[in-house]
Amino acid sequence: MKNMYIGNLDYSTTEDQLRTLFLAHGAVETATIVRNRDTGQPRGFAFLEMTNDGEADKAIYALGGTVLGGRTLTVNEARPKPASSGGDDLRTRGHRLNRF
Repeated sequence: MKNMYIGNLDYSTTEDQLRTLFLAHGAVETATIVRNRDTGQPRGFAFLEMTNDGEADKAIYALGGTVLGGRTLTVNEARPKPASSGGDDLRTRGHRLNRF
């Protein structure tokens, strides 16, 4: 299974539209448009999982740079979320500290 990032989405794009677009290249497991947690408005990007890695690679190649809803899509393999240190270490936030 391969997880993909789809960027530069028009805010009116739906998960069903994404699923339909990618189904032409293989089986789609999930399609999730990322939304603002406070307003619920789309943030302009999504994550989509395809069950077959080969089909996913072909979809990335075929759909990257295509136009959907008047916007040129960015499609690539999703990168893992960076690990958080878990703590609130003030030394790592030096740009926010007031120095007198």
